[in-house]
Amino acid sequence: MPKKILIVTECFYPEEFKINDVALSWKDKGYVVGVLTLVPTYPLGKVSPGYSNKLYSKSKWKGINVYRVHATTGYRDNAIKKILKYVNFMILGGFMSLFISKKYDYIFGFNTGALTSMLPAVLIRKVYRVPVTLWTQDVWPDSVYAYGFKKTRVLSFCLNGFVKFMHHNVENIAVSSKGFESKLKPYVKDNMVFNYAPNWADDLNMESTPALLGDDSKIQLTFAGNIGKVQNLKNIILAFNGLNAKYAKRAQLNIIGDGSELKKLEALNIKNNIVFHGKKPRGEMARYYKASDFLIVSLVDKPIFKVTVPAKTQTYIAAKRPIIAIINGDTADIIKDNNLGFIANPSDIEDIKNIFMQAINTDKVTLEKFTKKCDSLNQEVFNKDIIIERLLRLTIGESVE
Repeated sequence: MPKKILIVTECFYPEEFKINDVALSWKDKGYVVGVLTLVPTYPLGKVSPGYSNKLYSKSKWKGINVYRVHATTGYRDNAIKKILKYVNFMILGGFMSLFISKKYDYIFGFNTGALTSMLPAVLIRKVYRVPVTLWTQDVWPDSVYAYGFKKTRVLSFCLNGFVKFMHHNVENIAVSSKGFESKLKPYVKDNMVFNYAPNWADDLNMESTPALLGDDSKIQLTFAGNIGKVQNLKNIILAFNGLNAKYAKRAQLNIIGDGSELKKLEALNIKNNIVFHGKKPRGEMARYYKASDFLIVSLVDKPIFKVTVPAKTQTYIAAKRPIIAIINGDTADIIKDNNLGFIANPSDIEDIKNIFMQAINTDKVTLEKFTKKCDSLNQEVFNKDIIIERLLRLTIGESVE
C-alpha cells in the first residue's frame, strides 16, 4: 500500500503558496496526500469565493483530501483578530488533527509564519508517535519582536519555552534560508541536522505579452507582493518622492499587491508618479515582470530579516530582471555575490534614493550582466523538482544528499 503523508499548513489552495506544488508533486509520485488547513482567507481576511466558513469540512482537490477548519476573518486591519487567527488554527486544527491523523504515516508542517500553526503537527507526534518534519519559512521568537511586540521578561520566558517545546518534538527541520540555522540552534535538540530547502521561483511564462505599466519611455521599477509593515514600502516611496525633477520624469514606481498598509501608502503618493496596480493573479505576474526594468525586494532592518530570503527573490531571478535589494543580510549577499543588481540600506532613505538614480542611469550592457547568472541559479540552487524531492526524502526518513 502507498505511504500516506498529512500536510499541516494554515494556507493552501486557492491561496497561492509553495505548499500547493509540494502536495501535487507528492501525490503524483504515488503517495496518498492529505492537507489539514484553514478555510481560505488570505490575503484579504475574507473567505474566498466558493467556500463556507464552517467549523469543519472535507473536500477533494486534484485527488488530495483537504480537511478545513473555521478561520478567523477581518484580521488584515485588526491586530487582535490577527492574533486570534493564529490561536484559532492552533486550537481547532489541533483538535481536528487527533481525529484525522491516525491514517497517516508521516506529518509535514509548512511553517509560513506563526509557530503556533505547527502545534497540530506536534500534537499528532505526541499522541500517535508519527514522525514530523517542519519546513520553516519564518523564525520564532525573533519574528514576534520584529512585528512590534515588546520583548519583556515574561513574554521572552513564555516564547522561548514554547519554541523549545515545539522544536524538541520534531524529527526533521528544513530551512528556507541558511541563516535560520543560527537563530534556531538554541531551541533544537543537540543532534538536530538542518536541511537547506530554499523556495523556488513561481512558474512564469516569460513569452507572454508584457503588461502595460505606463509610459514605455520611462524606467519601470516594480515591487510585487504583500503590502505590510515589514516590507519597508514607506521608505521606498519617500525615497522615490525625493528624486529631483530630472530623475522623477524618467522613472515610474509600480506597486503590485494588497495588504494592511495599502491605504497609508497610497496617501504618500504626493507626486502621482507611483502607480498602485492592486493584486494580480499569480498566473499573470510574468507580464508585469517582463514590462519592468528593475524588480524590488525589500524588508525593514530587523535582525530576523537579515537571515530571511523572501520567496519573491527566486521568482525575480527566474524572470531574468535586474533586482534592487533594499534589504540587509542573506538576500543582499545573494544579489551581490551573483551580480544580480543593486543593494541599498533599508533604513537609509538617501541611500535608497541614490540606488534609484543608479538604476535609472544604468546602460543596456550592465543590465545584461545583471541577468547573466539567472539560468544557472535556477537550475542548480533554486530548482523546484530537486527541492521538493529533497523535502520528500526528509519526510519519509530517507537520506538527503
